[in-house]
Amino acid sequence: MELRQLRYFLAVVDEANFTRAADRLHVAQPGVSAQIRHLERELGHALLDRSGRTVTLTEVGAAVVPYARAAVAAASATRDAADAVAGLARGHVGIGSVPSAALDLVELLADFHARYPDIEMTMTVSSEALLTEVRTGRLDLAFVGLAGDSPSGIACRVIREEALVAVVAHTDPLAEKPTVSLRELAARPLITLPRGTGIRSALDASFAETGLPAHIAFEASDPQVAARLAHRGLGTAILPASEVSQDDAGELIRTVAITPRVSARLALVWRAHGPLSPAAGALRALVTVRA
Repeated sequence: MELRQLRYFLAVVDEANFTRAADRLHVAQPGVSAQIRHLERELGHALLDRSGRTVTLTEVGAAVVPYARAAVAAASATRDAADAVAGLARGHVGIGSVPSAALDLVELLADFHARYPDIEMTMTVSSEALLTEVRTGRLDLAFVGLAGDSPSGIACRVIREEALVAVVAHTDPLAEKPTVSLRELAARPLITLPRGTGIRSALDASFAETGLPAHIAFEASDPQVAARLAHRGLGTAILPASEVSQDDAGELIRTVAITPRVSARLALVWRAHGPLSPAAGALRALVTVRA
């Protein structure tokens, strides 16, 4: 098999469409189809299901994807490594991040670009499926929220660990208390981030450990929206203190410490096994210095 075939295959997987994949690759669509048919014949299995409106992976195709990505990444890393030895700093790094006030990602990436102006960066800002994106090789690095141990197949460096706080309207009786217990919070409607985020996982794990049920009244993907809902008296928001801005609500919200402590971690993650390109390695090194 050829690297070109693997690149074409991955482009179709990412675009779920042969025409869009061809446009992305700047080649004719029949050429993409022909190369993937050659790859399927060589492997002896269909990799793509072409019967629907969009192209989907077969079971075999899904199993092949991570290895195809690793092969393409390894080939690219080979060139990057040679360039690095020759004193060149170029390449590509794909980054993912959950929104977080605890990390000035813009300044970090601006600093990285100033040091390595010839390295191309692409960034996905999403709170969903970033770990899967790293595992499959679609992203080199990601900043994610973690509640427990590092997930399987993932290596990580914790950037920051921060306690969660309860956010309430200034008129709420809880606003005058220094702390609030999980038992008290269990009796209240809660406002928090969606499942799959580190903050939500930390909250769910804490309630599970105590055997108490959590009444989640609202889920908000934006921490500021969660704080504003609390400000309007719709519940108690559970957020890291750094995510709570007084700008929108003025002096109309209060933060209260939670006991026992509930904390979430912001971590930089990458694949535990497989090659990490010199470009991604340079960014990881910068994060390590800045953390």
